[in-house]
Amino acid sequence: MALKCDVQYKKGDTWSKLTKVGVTGVRKPVVVKREGINSALNGALNCWIDIFVDLPADQKGSHLSRNVEVLSNVVEDSIREPVTGLENMAVAMCKKLLAHHEYAQTANVDIVAEYFRESETPSGKGTLEIYKLLASGSAVRGSGIRKTIGVEVIGMTACPCAQQTVSEMMDCGSDIPVMSHNQRNVCTALFTMDDGTDVEADEIIDIVQKAFSSPTYELLKRGDEGQVVINAHNNPRFVEDVVRNVLESVVERYGKLSDNVEIKVKSESEESIHKHNAFAERTATLGELREEYKRKVTR
Repeated sequence: MALKCDVQYKKGDTWSKLTKVGVTGVRKPVVVKREGINSALNGALNCWIDIFVDLPADQKGSHLSRNVEVLSNVVEDSIREPVTGLENMAVAMCKKLLAHHEYAQTANVDIVAEYFRESETPSGKGTLEIYKLLASGSAVRGSGIRKTIGVEVIGMTACPCAQQTVSEMMDCGSDIPVMSHNQRNVCTALFTMDDGTDVEADEIIDIVQKAFSSPTYELLKRGDEGQVVINAHNNPRFVEDVVRNVLESVVERYGKLSDNVEIKVKSESEESIHKHNAFAERTATLGELREEYKRKVTR
């Protein structure tokens, strides 16, 4: 049956445009495969997807079914022909959104995925650890596309200040690290870049884990548990240290990336002796970070 009325196109008494209109929390499996990359990322990922376009002031509503249609088609295509990355899939969705919504000037897609990766405890025992992958795409009609890939990693920090205070109070030497209070640290690192540039999520995870006092593990027997605590107290870190360590590793590792790549790193330590958390964040282009790093090494 042909329907005559399209309420979304109706011109009403609206006066303001909307930045984002769409659907959120769509759950889909996505198959990823990167040729030539020895990555645990190759395989199916369980994803949560948000997908939006903008809406002009003179239009009553957006065609939300088109968003779901675009999303479903791209995801189903990945079953037959795997995507090369969640961020690249987000870019593909953005392009299709602008093609399907002729009235829209912008398109945005955000993706969160659960990601399990093989790891090893300090004693070398194999383990499977969970991370979050964060990907997005944003497009402006006639002005190109940017994409983002990032990770959320959970680790551990030991407080340097408390450790120093305890050392002084107990009149301890520096040969053996003394007690301190610990925090569960959640660190997020995001790379935003032009379409055509790629960064491996596994590499970002490695960088973030090295920024903590110690990685954490789902299962630890007594020997490994003790070693994790010793390692963390041998390597005390403030929440600020975690962010700065990630930034420094990024500058050192990605010498070939463009200066216009934007890096965002945020770190939150869930305090054990306070009722508040500690937080630090930095957003900058890779070019800005390189200039700052250059001043450091030439001092």
